[in-house]
Amino acid sequence: MIEEEIEMRLHVEVQGNGSPIVMIHSGGVDSRVWRYISPDLAQSFQVITFDGRGTGRSPAPQQPFSLVEDLRTLLEQLQLDRVTLVGHSMGGQVATDFTLTYPSMVERLVVIAPSLTGYTFSPEFAAYMASVNAAAPDISKLTELSLAGPIYRATMASPHRDFLHEMHMNYMTRVFTEWKSFDVQWPEPPAIERLEEIAARTLFMQGTIDWPDMHNIAEHFSRVPAIQFSVIEGADHMLILTHAQQLADHIRHFVKGELDDATNPGRK
Repeated sequence: MIEEEIEMRLHVEVQGNGSPIVMIHSGGVDSRVWRYISPDLAQSFQVITFDGRGTGRSPAPQQPFSLVEDLRTLLEQLQLDRVTLVGHSMGGQVATDFTLTYPSMVERLVVIAPSLTGYTFSPEFAAYMASVNAAAPDISKLTELSLAGPIYRATMASPHRDFLHEMHMNYMTRVFTEWKSFDVQWPEPPAIERLEEIAARTLFMQGTIDWPDMHNIAEHFSRVPAIQFSVIEGADHMLILTHAQQLADHIRHFVKGELDDATNPGRK
């Protein structure tokens, strides 16, 4: 495994050889969240994981920034012209917007319980976020309330509980002690208006324990011309921890083209 700091000083790790797969983590954690998936995929592919701005070992944002442009810069620094993107939650949002902005650079797209630019979340989700944010700047309370959300029910009852709590605490601490800007800039128009423009073959994965919003987002993604859906029974929003083997298997088969005719495109 190669570890390096690219020019913009995002922490990057590269494992394996073969077709490149770039893994984009969600908010609230860092690239360690891929620890159960990336070594498996690295047996067949070159796997790139990185800490987004203000997470893990990457520097905190000091001014408005674009996660999409951060990704483009990273790929240029690593001299990668065309990749498969795998994004979880907010990372799925980044992957989707990147695919729409730089379509020639994306071979395949995998989104795992993604968020979506332009989507208006339900009052239920908004109330949950408001209750979490109201605890600021008490980092312990913020972490406790956040992980008490129903979408973490399976993970917090699993052996991954302490690991998720550690990453969450680290993230919250950095946000409230190091971040100078919270202004994340996204491409316009928002992705929700352009999903039918995605040309890359796409795989959408989600668990059955998540906000109803995830079902609605999946319905929007059904407009992607070449898309397949996979639902993992009993998995929550952090299925990349609790169901890593299943996800790795799905991603491997998908990238190799072995799922292209295995299921019918469209919403399931």
